Amino acid sequence: MTKSKKGFTLIELMIVVAIIGILAAIAIPKFAELIRKSSEGASKGNLGSLRSSLSIYYGDMEGVYPEAIGSLTISGKYLSAIPTARAPNYHADSSVEADLIAVAGGSAATAAPNNAGGWWYNNSMTNANVGQVVVNCTHTDTKGSVWTLY
Repeated sequence: MTKSKKGFTLIELMIVVAIIGILAAIAIPKFAELIRKSSEGASKGNLGSLRSSLSIYYGDMEGVYPEAIGSLTISGKYLSAIPTARAPNYHADSSVEADLIAVAGGSAATAAPNNAGGWWYNNSMTNANVGQVVVNCTHTDTKGSVWTLY
């Protein structure tokens, strides 16, 4: 009389659980990195959208940039809403702009992005870089590029 055994032994189940644990430990950080990269890509795309809208506004207004990025959403002609700036792991998602303001005395402002998150927009007509918009973050992305250099 032979007894047929059906099922798994305890050691077999422990080995399977250990293998699943090892695979999960490898996969979860990779998944988090993919989420961060997708947020970075979305922010770059939103930045391109803002810059395109600014260029169209500049052309429509015959060489004048808006005083604030929010002007692009009036009547929805250029943008329906200000897109979100995402700088994962550094700042919360934001569509707030930090306007560059001319310093007292009428000279051009020399202010730079202040790492507050959101968008940084140069609206100083006396500044050579008027109309420039960047992500207001001085940290680096996953490839080591500084956010303000996009």
